[in-house]
Amino acid sequence: MADSSESRRGILQLNRLVMLTDVVYALVLWRIFQLIPHPEHTNWSPGFFLSFFADNAMTYVLALIGLAVTIIYWIQNNSLFGDLDRTDGRHTALSIVQLFCLLLFLKALRISVEMEPSTGTRILESAAAALVGFVAGWGWSYAMKNRRLLHDSVTDEQALEKRDRTLAEPLTALFTIPFAFLGPWLWEAAWLVYPLAVKLLARRRGKPRA
Repeated sequence: MADSSESRRGILQLNRLVMLTDVVYALVLWRIFQLIPHPEHTNWSPGFFLSFFADNAMTYVLALIGLAVTIIYWIQNNSLFGDLDRTDGRHTALSIVQLFCLLLFLKALRISVEMEPSTGTRILESAAAALVGFVAGWGWSYAMKNRRLLHDSVTDEQALEKRDRTLAEPLTALFTIPFAFLGPWLWEAAWLVYPLAVKLLARRRGKPRA
């Protein structure tokens, strides 16, 4: 009876954790939208718009990076939670820490927008994004150890593959850090290595993606 009660509480806690996570991601998306500058000039001529977008190009790029990272981590989170049968106190704590790191990433984006973008702000964004991914990997590794939280339909091989794929996001973020010293455009381009990171990690397990 005790095991049944504990399992029931774990399932309920997982449902509440999913709801909390979705709310935080929705707030993050809204805050990213608010970072986008809007013209206050009354003369909205084509020439004005071209000049406005050129002057704020970096801000728009930062917002796009923030949107892309948020989408990637939400999809990852949805995939990981979808293979869980329940959660417990430690896994929930790690998941909330991951959400906090996501908010740190948003704060780093805001600092870059409100201040002059610099090497320091770019490194801060990369480090915050890496933290989100590494904490996600930590939570998944905890969940899959001895299959303590995994759903019965998830095989051990699938769990290992998902653990390796989870590393692609934070490794990409770490990869961008050296490029922060080389200039904003190279740093932004470095984020595009993510699909390659996914393929390399899949190949590492001997199962390259099609």
